Amino acid sequence: MRVEDFDFELPQELIAQHPSEKRDESRLLVLHKETGKIEHRHFYDIIDYLKPDDVLVRNDSRVIPARLFGTKIPTGAHVELLILKNTDDKIIECLCGNAKAIKLGTIIDLNGKMQAECIEVKDEGIRVFRLHYDGIFYEILDEIGSMPLPPYIHEKLLDKDRYQNVYAKVNGSAACPTAGLHFTKELDTKLKEKGIIITSVTLHVGLGTFRPVKVDEVEKHHMHKEEYEMSQETADILNKAKSEGRRIIAVGTTSCRTLESIMQKYGTFKAVKDATDIFIYPPYKFKAIDALITNFHLPKSTLIMMISAFTSKEMILNTYNEAIKERYRFFSFGDSMFIDNE
Repeated sequence: MRVEDFDFELPQELIAQHPSEKRDESRLLVLHKETGKIEHRHFYDIIDYLKPDDVLVRNDSRVIPARLFGTKIPTGAHVELLILKNTDDKIIECLCGNAKAIKLGTIIDLNGKMQAECIEVKDEGIRVFRLHYDGIFYEILDEIGSMPLPPYIHEKLLDKDRYQNVYAKVNGSAACPTAGLHFTKELDTKLKEKGIIITSVTLHVGLGTFRPVKVDEVEKHHMHKEEYEMSQETADILNKAKSEGRRIIAVGTTSCRTLESIMQKYGTFKAVKDATDIFIYPPYKFKAIDALITNFHLPKSTLIMMISAFTSKEMILNTYNEAIKERYRFFSFGDSMFIDNE
């Protein structure tokens, strides 16, 4: 299968540079996968398409200020790091700018608040560092790090909380699970009042989600592992819904990958903490989810391949062309899409 088959032409002005004024007032394209019918609404209308006892599954990972700028000791050369993974024992894995200059033993000064010593050299510009600092890691990171906005966003983000879901709580992502940006606490209240069940999984977004596809054949793309976790409470909610034939609706591709990874590995939902490199593309058969809330994705990305597997490549590209015609806003700060199973 050719990567080029998932390409489309997008006018630059449709790449959203800032979030909508109010989260739930972004536009919502509803695609009915069984018929191909398309409806144009606003995100606050999502409640009209959800049924009592539907289960919404959201990714509660919180974006950390993962972009760091430092200087090599003793040369003073400038270095940029993007934290992909961190652990409690002061070890971080980073994607590095000018990675060839960062060798085993290289020490980087980070604003005088922290030093990072390279202890492992990996492929594709990835390095592992041991950190040296005094104090609390996330407090220092808040002081010296910046939000890792995607490279296609050129405007300055005035409120860093707008690149954070209102329900985010578990620190660890290098990019926002952006399908959740449209939810508000007020909308959550209305959903729960209707009888819709909301639960969470955690997947820390890293290279597996946002790494570009650089091969010609889809099957040759290598997905990087991302850490995920499901609680016993969530597993119980989802297994009960499955047994009763109720819908499980993933909010975002990261939630979807978590659910499909667990179901593929265990044949049931299970409390587990693990890592996944699942790569979903046609003709993958979904085992966990019934419907999907998502944003509009980059051409030739693993994400557009995933949603093409959920419907079909032809249906998704036709829908995207309709969205372009209707001037929807694309990518992280853009509008939303609900792929209904009806």
